[in-house]
Amino acid sequence: MWNETEAARLLRITYPIVQGPFGGGLSSVELTAAVSNLGGLGSFGAHIFSPVHIRDIVAHIRERTASPFAINLWVDNEDPAMAGFDQASFERHVGRLHAHYAALGLDPPAFPDRFGQNFDEQIEALIEVAPSVVSFVFGIPSPRIIEACRSRGIRTIGNATTVEEARAIEAAGIDLVLASGAEAGGHRVSFLEPPERSLVGTFALIPQVRDAVRIPVVAAGGIADGRGVAAAMALGADGVQVGTAFLACSESGASPLYRAALLSDRARHTTLTRVFSGRLARAIRNGYSEKMAAYGDDLAPYPAQNWLTNSLRAAAIERGRDDLISIYAGQSAALLRHHTAGELFDALVRETGQAFRARAVRRRSI
Repeated sequence: MWNETEAARLLRITYPIVQGPFGGGLSSVELTAAVSNLGGLGSFGAHIFSPVHIRDIVAHIRERTASPFAINLWVDNEDPAMAGFDQASFERHVGRLHAHYAALGLDPPAFPDRFGQNFDEQIEALIEVAPSVVSFVFGIPSPRIIEACRSRGIRTIGNATTVEEARAIEAAGIDLVLASGAEAGGHRVSFLEPPERSLVGTFALIPQVRDAVRIPVVAAGGIADGRGVAAAMALGADGVQVGTAFLACSESGASPLYRAALLSDRARHTTLTRVFSGRLARAIRNGYSEKMAAYGDDLAPYPAQNWLTNSLRAAAIERGRDDLISIYAGQSAALLRHHTAGELFDALVRETGQAFRARAVRRRSI
């Protein structure tokens, strides 16, 4: 059977289908639990949450599912340029966004005591509550952390955008590698080279990573239906991660405005941009991304840029202004058609089985 892979065995799931973890509050307990209950691996992106909130999130997911699920963290939570980012720098970037704040009747955000969370504090809380799986992006955690996860029975997944990153993940002792192609929605999570130099397409990346490492490979980027699942596995993947298609489901943390954009014709037009968070990400093109493109890379570093746009995005959602929000989406978004996790998951399983059966029939007819 197509679903009986090493990735499925290690993750203790029925189908090697991983729901992509979404940052910025787009993950939800409901979606994570729903996917896990369906036999896949539900995931929750927790990088913006404090250790206290992370413990609560894990507890709430466990109330809704007894099946394995994953929590995702960013190993690198701060760009190097944050070291010199002071009040004056902050005010300069606030000035660029003044017209957008004014259009929504907002006061500019204040300079905070801390722009984001501390990874070391987050991972300690996560190891303490021990979810079945922890996945990492933007780097590789220390050997101490990997060993602590292993000692607690936590499976680990590392995200790679190049063959070199995949090899580094395997060498560190992480259990599975997620090969993320340039088609994927959301942040480009490269950590050995700048993301602009790590834009390998999914179906070029999968066989190269498969040949380079011995650990199970999960493919991500541009996979939204059973055809994509079957194609990825035919190229050597032991499983797949599906992000944008699950984000469009009613159980996700995305607003109705966001989901409507994902399911519209506009989803055909995505761009790689830093204007929302300060880090390169794939999103649907809109008025904000087009106007801010004039600044090129002269943007606040992460997480300061993300802080500057948080209130802007929240107010824009309240006012129905999808021209001012970040609509992260992969290049497969035009294929989306399902509105619930159950419908999507059933279709992925059914279509993948059909694709493999059709392939077997064609082989026998040759």
